[in-house]
Amino acid sequence: MTSQERRALVAAYKERKTVAGVFAVLCTATGEAWVGQSRHIDTEQNGLWFTLRLGTSPFRSLQAAWNAHTEADFRFEQLDRLPEDASPLARDMELKARAARWTTRLGARAL
Repeated sequence: MTSQERRALVAAYKERKTVAGVFAVLCTATGEAWVGQSRHIDTEQNGLWFTLRLGTSPFRSLQAAWNAHTEADFRFEQLDRLPEDASPLARDMELKARAARWTTRLGARAL
């Protein structure tokens, strides 16, 4: 890869649109659910699974369930996606509201 190609790839990465949304982590072994929100819903699972594998997740109840079961017992689902053109303030308020609704609807714990 030439330096020009690398610069083009880096520029394209920086210009990509991010999608905010609400997600759920479901434990199929116990039926437990956790609901969270993210400004980068498409990459949220990678970061979350990384911290869970290391045992360093800030979400204690999720980490405890992860430690008690296998990785195959967990599923990540995108529940809701916000439009890309939402302003940052509206996006943050809407994320909180949607996450609260999904938490109630699923009887889940909030992340």
